[in-house]
Amino acid sequence: MNYAKYFLFIVLLTGLVSCSREGGDGGAESGVINIVATTGMITDIAQVVGGEHVKVRGLMGPGVDPHLYKASAGDVALLSGADLIFYNGLHLEGKMTEIFEQMRKRGIETVAVTDSIDRSLLETPPQFEGNYDPHVWFDVTMWMKAVETVRDTLVTIDPANADDYRANTVAYLTELTALNEYVKSKANLLPEDKRVLITAHDAFNYFGRRYGFEVRGLQGISTDSEAGTADVQSLAGFIVERKIPAVFVESSVPPKYIEAVQAAVQAKGFDVKVGGSLYSDAMGNPGTPDGNYIGMIRHNIDTIVGALLDGGQS
Repeated sequence: MNYAKYFLFIVLLTGLVSCSREGGDGGAESGVINIVATTGMITDIAQVVGGEHVKVRGLMGPGVDPHLYKASAGDVALLSGADLIFYNGLHLEGKMTEIFEQMRKRGIETVAVTDSIDRSLLETPPQFEGNYDPHVWFDVTMWMKAVETVRDTLVTIDPANADDYRANTVAYLTELTALNEYVKSKANLLPEDKRVLITAHDAFNYFGRRYGFEVRGLQGISTDSEAGTADVQSLAGFIVERKIPAVFVESSVPPKYIEAVQAAVQAKGFDVKVGGSLYSDAMGNPGTPDGNYIGMIRHNIDTIVGALLDGGQS
């Protein structure tokens, strides 16, 4: 009932701010395409591919969990004034689905960057109620498809600058190809039996599949689900049995979940360290090495391999 009232409020607000779009500084008047993106990873793509021809605003900053994110009145006003909206899709931003539909009905180009990914390549975890796993950015080769979707969208709506969008994309995909090779080379430093990644929620399945890691998460695909005592004990038993030296917290998930697992492991007479913090559903702070997609992925693989090679760290 509360969510229904919230959505009704958002829909009414969307109608109220419609006139602001007509009087705003959209792409047609300024020569710059006004883009709103949801996650930091998508914001990064839009800025790199769009270059000087776009102004990109991201809704979800560092440490923000997109699974739980609800749009504010200010977000709806921002979305309503956009020329173009990019979002992940695959139910990552599950509480914003209706708002995206409203934006489409109002004639705003609203694109899920995962739409071009072959559905046969997507994971369908049974605990996610028949939906696809949305965390595709952890397989760099799959995220390259998202880059191509952003390129194709910009070329379609702004053909005058198509050559620039294509050139920017070629340069960025070259960087991502190198990033993919870097992740593989770092992963290969670990013996296969040491490639076990344990985190707070199941965000790393595509990473595991691409780079040869066995992945276990406490909460499941979405942080909207709660882990119970049985889940904690089961994961703790797995860690003890396999003698896993390190587990990892995530920047967008409270550390209490992994700390509970660590305590349960210690109660069983085994010591597991917290090997560091990984970026899962959000990037690092703007202006830092981890504040873009490439830096985020490099941080993660460096942290994972370093902790598992060293037997964990305090």
